[in-house]
Amino acid sequence: MLRRILDRVAPHFEEEGRLSALFPVYEAIDTALFTPGHVTGGASHVRDGLDLKRLMLTVWFAAWIPVFVGSYIVGFQANEAMQVAGLASTDNWRAIVLDALINYDHTSMWDNFLHGLAYFIPLYVVVFLVGIAFEVWFASKRGHEINEGFFVTSILFTLTLPPGTPLWMAAVGIAFGVVIGKEVFGGVGKNFLNPALTGRAFLYFAYPAQMSGDAVWVAVDGFTRATPLGNAAIGEAYGIDFWQAFFGNMAGSFGETSTPAILVAAVILLVTRVASWRIMLGCVLGLVGAAWLFNMIPSSNPMFTMTPAWHLVLGGFAFGAVFMATDPVSAAMTDTGRLVYGILIGVMCVLIRVVNPAFPEGMMLAILFGNLFAPLIDHFVTQSNIKRRIARG
Repeated sequence: MLRRILDRVAPHFEEEGRLSALFPVYEAIDTALFTPGHVTGGASHVRDGLDLKRLMLTVWFAAWIPVFVGSYIVGFQANEAMQVAGLASTDNWRAIVLDALINYDHTSMWDNFLHGLAYFIPLYVVVFLVGIAFEVWFASKRGHEINEGFFVTSILFTLTLPPGTPLWMAAVGIAFGVVIGKEVFGGVGKNFLNPALTGRAFLYFAYPAQMSGDAVWVAVDGFTRATPLGNAAIGEAYGIDFWQAFFGNMAGSFGETSTPAILVAAVILLVTRVASWRIMLGCVLGLVGAAWLFNMIPSSNPMFTMTPAWHLVLGGFAFGAVFMATDPVSAAMTDTGRLVYGILIGVMCVLIRVVNPAFPEGMMLAILFGNLFAPLIDHFVTQSNIKRRIARG
């Protein structure tokens, strides 16, 4: 019945129809519900049998694992901060709403999870609505379909944000990421930078006071707490032990805290062959090698002593290596190139963290740096393969 309804209204959205300007919206709904009924109109170059919709929806599904775990951690951190700061539930509007709905109990694991979702959902809704509005506008102007890639961009961008990010700032960031990071270059498949990271980088440099430091990582007004990387950069104790850092009991963005949640998502992406294991492995090898070399250099900079194991579990490295660096559009395409690309990102992450204490994170800029070099890496790998084959005769 649904198929018949869509087929019946389709002529209104086609080229001569009175609603032709809204064809991208119709096409997005149709292809989200059913397999596309058309084939490529021109010459195509097939890399594998996985279509864009299945690829993007698989990544989108996997990203909900760090969403759920990260929401619990954000809620737990917020409730803990409220107790330490002596704040009542009436000092937090989200807690007020939850108390009205479910008789909110800050000691309950379920209520901590709901509290965290109360921070994530408004951000995600704003990001999705603002971003999809620009996607629809560009698709209508260019006369092509709405790509499923924005489902991934929207959720990954939200996962990189501190939980207390103002909604207007999230809207500005995703607008910049979609328009400047992707659409001005022609849309999906033509952008050379990861759109989610482009938007996040814009927020960091445009609003540094609101997007860095120790005031933004715990979502409770009147309470501040630095991330462990922030503490390490100024020579203070991390504030947590290694296993707390590994499981995610620390302040940070929604998606970056829990390494086990990210690893589960990585397994899904690797088993379905959506993400490249070479890129992930390269990121780990580059980070471990660079951190090990810095550990051997005497220095008064406390970041020189941070071991590879701590680098792996702190900050956004794990999340970036699994979800951001493996973006099939902005990453390297050749097998050897993917390994080199990943190693470059891992090395750059440590280099930024250690040598520039004013910016203790590093993974975001490292991936954007890798995006810029990905075409060059593929070029040299391809030329090397051509020369080797010619030499073999």
